[in-house]
Amino acid sequence: MRLMLLCSLMFLSTQAGLFADEDVLFDSRPNPELVAEVVAGTREAANAGWWGFDPVDSTEILQAAINSPAKKLIVPNLGETWIVRPITLRGDLELVFEPGTLVMAKRGEFKGGGDSLFSARDAKNLTIRGYGATWRMWKRDYQNPPYVKAEWRMGLALRGCHDVLVEGLQIESSGGDGIYIDNGSEQTFSDGITIRDCICLDHHRQGMSVISAKNLLVENCVFAKTGGTPPEAGIDFEPDGPDQCFINCVVRNCVFQDNSGHQILVYLKPMTRDSQPVDIRFENCVSRMGEAGMQKSDFLDLNTSGWAGIAVGAIKDDGPQGKIEFINCSTENTGKEGIKVFDKSASSAEVIFQNCKVKNSWVSRHQEFGGPRVPILIQVRRPSYTERPGGIDFIQCMVNDTIHAPTLRFDQEKSEYGLYDVEGTIYVRSPQGPQAVLGSDLHFVDVNLVDARPVKPEGTP
Repeated sequence: MRLMLLCSLMFLSTQAGLFADEDVLFDSRPNPELVAEVVAGTREAANAGWWGFDPVDSTEILQAAINSPAKKLIVPNLGETWIVRPITLRGDLELVFEPGTLVMAKRGEFKGGGDSLFSARDAKNLTIRGYGATWRMWKRDYQNPPYVKAEWRMGLALRGCHDVLVEGLQIESSGGDGIYIDNGSEQTFSDGITIRDCICLDHHRQGMSVISAKNLLVENCVFAKTGGTPPEAGIDFEPDGPDQCFINCVVRNCVFQDNSGHQILVYLKPMTRDSQPVDIRFENCVSRMGEAGMQKSDFLDLNTSGWAGIAVGAIKDDGPQGKIEFINCSTENTGKEGIKVFDKSASSAEVIFQNCKVKNSWVSRHQEFGGPRVPILIQVRRPSYTERPGGIDFIQCMVNDTIHAPTLRFDQEKSEYGLYDVEGTIYVRSPQGPQAVLGSDLHFVDVNLVDARPVKPEGTP
């Protein structure tokens, strides 16, 4: 992928300055004398190879190196795989994986449902760099006996951590999420987490789950090919309880591709009016099935998966205040809708789509699906969640689709509620032209659909 090449180049450009005065760090041979200096606190930078290497199981070796007082620890590319059982990280550490380094979960281990490859709890000041490095687990093993069914075998789990930077890693095939961010033992959120230039590929539950976070930045990342157990999203903001939070959470310049569920999911069911107001923002992100530039005719597999490009749901009448923004985001060749907002109350957090583009929805057949097939859907699935569905702004958005269907539809099977507080402008290029099916019970609904189809010259058939 182009992102991987970019990450490698960025690593090489910074490497010289990082280690210019630490030439000994590149010597990865076992060295008890240097280990003793690290343990004594007279050497702050270390190479994990000084503790040794075991091609069958290097868990104890790598864990001892991480547990040492070293402020910087290099995990070297020895030309062989670092095979490990679950590893626990600590704070006040810069952990660098050399380009080409492969860390692999030991096969036959990770029997505990929550056994993650790397995890940190209540850690502060932790940096993990891995441009050109890969962490890999055995998802398909965990999906079958003798493994007990579970969805918490993460690639990287951060619980209640402060000031963490993760950049350049490719994390593959976990039995849960590629990256998981949650509360810890001391507080109900993680704070100051940056995930940059990472690839989360082929995970069981989500590419990334955010359960509770303040000051989160996710940028220049790829989340792809999630599949195994729902929600199967590229990224999912979903709390476990009302005391958790999403404050100043930004996802920018990311690609969500070929995930079996929604590419982007924000699902706030556990939150209440007493929860802190949410602040989640997506900027310049792309959600899609297949590769860039593909057309609907290129999708020939009747069993192609994938749901909405962007889905926001379960923000109830007594749900949290705040806002969820999508700015300059695009969905293309999505399995189902380009944008879906469901069970979302106009009385709770506002959802804003600004300069967003929807192209080619419904490339997956989903032959069992009997509901509406439209590019943008507002839906009431569970009437108990909201009696005032709505609270959505479409600011200068675009739908470019070959589908013969209305651009925007409000759908409810088990209720007869009106639609509230939906407004904005959507430019439309589709065979059916600008059409919305919103029902007759409308309250402060003003959506301007503009026909943006090219005008044919007079006399053109």
